Amino acid sequence: MSKAVAARPASPLSRLWYKWRFHINILLVIIPLAFMPKYFADVALFTGTSGLGERMIGDVAVGPWSIRLAEFRAGPPELDGPAGYMKSFNGALCAECASQVKATYLRIGKPRSLRAAGGIFFGTAHRMGATVPLPARTKPDAELWITMEGWDGSVHQAAVPLEQASPSTVAWLKKQQGGK
Repeated sequence: MSKAVAARPASPLSRLWYKWRFHINILLVIIPLAFMPKYFADVALFTGTSGLGERMIGDVAVGPWSIRLAEFRAGPPELDGPAGYMKSFNGALCAECASQVKATYLRIGKPRSLRAAGGIFFGTAHRMGATVPLPARTKPDAELWITMEGWDGSVHQAAVPLEQASPSTVAWLKKQQGGK
């Protein structure tokens, strides 16, 4: 004689899974698709297919040379650990001056010397990037200084008002300083 085994009732979680498993699996496919536009926008920004950055500043004449400057991300500065708040900019040298420029630097506030010229641009002459720190005492009417050093030893500088270079940073500075 065999005993009839009584089937145990399914748990509420088991019933929920069997009822909704198809829908949950569809969500696992749809959720990543929702983030794809942001991902592709970031890839285009990093590879340069969408230009130098989110916000173009324009061509800046630095002595006999020029650089096309752009704000990498149009937004407030980002906190970078113990280094403090940082802002990233991209640049592209003019075609004629690419072979004449040895180094390009970027700094908020006028540099005292070439040794304190600021963050150096890295990358190719047609797509360079630099990150500059925002000192705590930065005023909203500060200037972004570009320093270029040529292979012949010449040094040229130019300034762009921070309001023109990054309006979002100026708004952030005013908010940080209590609207001064």
